Amino acid sequence: MSNELQDFLKLSYAELEELNLKAKEQRTKRIPLEQIREERLEYLLSEKRIKAVTVLFSDLEGRLHMLDYDKKFLIKSWDNLTFDGSSIRGFTAQRESDLRLGIDWGAFYWAPADIFGAGKVLVFGEVIDKDGAAYSGDLRAVLKAYAKTVYERERLTLNAANEIEGFLFRGVDAERHYAETGKFEYVNTGGYYHSLPGDALRQFIDSAAEVQRAMGFENEKDHPEVAPSQFEINYSYAEVVAAADQIQIYKLICRQVATKMGLTASFLPKPVVGVNGSGMHTNVSISKNGKNLFWDAKGLEKMSPYAWKFVDRILTHGNDICLALNASVNAYRRLDPHFEAPNQIKASATDRGSMVRIPIGNERSARVEVRSVGPDSNPYMVLYTVFRTGIEGEIAKVKNLRSADRYLPDNIYDALADFRKAQWTTTLLGEDVKRRYAELKQASADRCARLLGTVVKAPEVQFHHEIYNQFLWNQF
Repeated sequence: MSNELQDFLKLSYAELEELNLKAKEQRTKRIPLEQIREERLEYLLSEKRIKAVTVLFSDLEGRLHMLDYDKKFLIKSWDNLTFDGSSIRGFTAQRESDLRLGIDWGAFYWAPADIFGAGKVLVFGEVIDKDGAAYSGDLRAVLKAYAKTVYERERLTLNAANEIEGFLFRGVDAERHYAETGKFEYVNTGGYYHSLPGDALRQFIDSAAEVQRAMGFENEKDHPEVAPSQFEINYSYAEVVAAADQIQIYKLICRQVATKMGLTASFLPKPVVGVNGSGMHTNVSISKNGKNLFWDAKGLEKMSPYAWKFVDRILTHGNDICLALNASVNAYRRLDPHFEAPNQIKASATDRGSMVRIPIGNERSARVEVRSVGPDSNPYMVLYTVFRTGIEGEIAKVKNLRSADRYLPDNIYDALADFRKAQWTTTLLGEDVKRRYAELKQASADRCARLLGTVVKAPEVQFHHEIYNQFLWNQF
């Protein structure tokens, strides 16, 4: 269809980056929401070239959902956006289905027209229950509320940056076709740091990195990873809610860029047996009045006692929280010690088989890296779990806790059992959300072979929470 008569917003990548960095700075400086809201509404009203606003939210498992609202309608009705919650897995039952979407005006993004379409802007939504309170199944709202609480209580700022690995496979929707083909096809077999400038993997990484940069990610480096056709695109630290939002946008960008190239970006933790899986190494730190509380030049590994207590709490609850950090049947294939798998419940500065690693750092960059996180997990649940556990969890009276001979579960059934029996996960999520999340994971597990074996089975791909579609799920 010809678009010569359309006059929709199309900004250069440089203009997009400037706008997105300014919006990011407003979040960092904690500009009052009312001020940002008025600024955004005024912008939408005056910018005639915008036709629609895409509102994003995530379900309990972390799958991203998007609704496009006509701009004129949204300007008039932004405080009364309703949707059917019973159609979202893990949300409300049919008998109590109505939910509302609030707008988090600070989490506003201008997106490249060549990737997301012209005339659109993106904003994250907040799921609101019938009584007007934040919906308990919206882990983004839970994370946001917790970050606000610790800031108001102790002036703590929670910071995070995630290293998200993925695979690039031939063909569009390669995951959905796995049940038919039984295999994934690499686009590149070069391995770590190796890719010729013109090959498909390099073109994909370059394109995705440019989109990220335009959307204010503040890129650091990008490269092919260890496994064939594997990639990683790193970007800078952000306040915790913005960091979790960026994970969702990162995966959305990668999938969209890959699709436009006739390929598939996959965030299955272990799509191919025999090569390294994909992780989402989660780097976290806590600052107060601009000071990094994890840094101590004279401390063990140059980390403060405060940081080590944070680590000890994570290790104490390692088995309890494993299901929150490794959310799928396929994730437990990755926890394999033959491929640098972080399946040992210990902390180390050098051993990459440790659940927690202490990277080399300085006063600015000192951090804790939680390595045992799958890239398909709910980022809001992950960061909420890691921070609240590290700040408020218990410390076990175990000899050599940081180097004890303990291991994470190697299958989802054991992880489910640990999650269900742990009092700590009830404290984290509440009984209702904990039960619903466990039921979702149980349903997926029951559709797959109980023993993982040495071959990736079609059901663990077909019924994966990020991949399934309603048609396939209902065929079971």
